[in-house]
Amino acid sequence: MIDYDAEAERYDAARGGEARAAAAASAVEMLLPAGVRVLADVACGTGIVTTRLRRSGRRVVAVDRSTGMAARATGRLRGDVLLADATALPLRAARVDAVVMIWLLHLVPRPERILAEAARVLGAGGTLITTVDKDGAPFHASSDTAELLRPLWQRYRHHADGLDRTVASAARLGLRAVGEADFTGHGQGRGPGRWISGIRQGVIPWVRPTEYADLCRALATLPEQDVPRPDPVYRVAAFRRI
Repeated sequence: MIDYDAEAERYDAARGGEARAAAAASAVEMLLPAGVRVLADVACGTGIVTTRLRRSGRRVVAVDRSTGMAARATGRLRGDVLLADATALPLRAARVDAVVMIWLLHLVPRPERILAEAARVLGAGGTLITTVDKDGAPFHASSDTAELLRPLWQRYRHHADGLDRTVASAARLGLRAVGEADFTGHGQGRGPGRWISGIRQGVIPWVRPTEYADLCRALATLPEQDVPRPDPVYRVAAFRRI
């Protein structure tokens, strides 16, 4: 897993910066019901999205377990930043109107614990909003890299944040799927060279180690190695407490 303390300083620049954050916040707002007074942004990272979710009459609480990320978020938010794990939120039961989780569930093998904790803090009619199928985002648009890599991603059966798995887990917790949105990861498109680097580092879970050499050779034959392909498009799903 990424060392988020070490990554905190360069995290935003490497993941779309202000443009991506604005797009993510807009997608979240599309799915939030009217009248949300207390919102928890879990795994808030640097707070670059969190700060855009603030509104008059709405309290936004940011939570992250990385000290480096929480420090960056504190600089942006000037308070209401809690250092805690998503499986043990320092929030009282049924006291939050909405929980937002952007790019979290894909990081853990058993996201059900995180979803259960979100359900615990949500009040009656509360809304959970989370990204799903994060690793599929680069394949939203057609490109030479997408055509080569998409079949490998599709055959992988253990996506922790898969939509079907998330819907089923949420239903067991009394949360019903109520909508979807998406947002563009501005500036996050990868050229073949960046894919090769990621594969060699072993940070792409749906590529088997035995495939590294052949896949990297195939990617190396593609033109314009350093030219980014289309930006990824991330899916966001909303669930409402029944």
